Amino acid sequence: MQKAALVLFSGGQDSATCLAWALARFERVETIGFDYAQRRRAEVDARPGFIAALRERFPRWEARLGADHRVDMGELGQLAETALSPEAQARMTAKGLPDAFVPGRNLMFFTYAAALAYRREIQVLVGGMCETDYSAYPDGRDDTLKALQVALSLGMEYPVTIETPLMWMDKAATWQLAFELGGDPLVQLIREETHSCYLGDRSKLFEWGRGCGLCPGCGLRASGWQAWQEARAVSASG
Repeated sequence: MQKAALVLFSGGQDSATCLAWALARFERVETIGFDYAQRRRAEVDARPGFIAALRERFPRWEARLGADHRVDMGELGQLAETALSPEAQARMTAKGLPDAFVPGRNLMFFTYAAALAYRREIQVLVGGMCETDYSAYPDGRDDTLKALQVALSLGMEYPVTIETPLMWMDKAATWQLAFELGGDPLVQLIREETHSCYLGDRSKLFEWGRGCGLCPGCGLRASGWQAWQEARAVSASG
């Protein structure tokens, strides 16, 4: 077992799986979330419920799960809502970036997390970034985060390691990882309590989780679930 980790926990499927991954490996795990008046407000609001349910349903992890830190980043929300100039919009479109992209968001998240980790004597930061599903986001790429790891360590004179266990996994593999970590109980908890819908809709519960069922976030989650179920069926049959 390693000593301690700080998980960037948004309230979504990926970061919830990363939280379970960390609890299986570290003696002490703390969580940090960022409130910047984001569009997916339901994701932020889902965080406490998931953490509480995780403590209740997985007593073997309860003793390792430490404090949850919620950070107000209203200024980032202001930047995110700043209207793009036509030229900037054209550049984003040319690069295949969605209009929801907030430049430098993950860089700020990890910088804030590193500052907190320094004070909490934690050297490992865990994030749910994934190039396989979100390669269009430059601040979530493996090369970006490796460079940031070096910069944070140098800038604070404190060794920082950034772990991204989902970096090369698709959504089907992410579901499989959750199953390997906590079996069907963890899979069901992620279905019921996490939120990854871009429209913030939690009124419907599908077999893959809560959401509108129409947005790209729901589509990605649903297709991953279907691929995972098909892989499980093949494995069981032969």
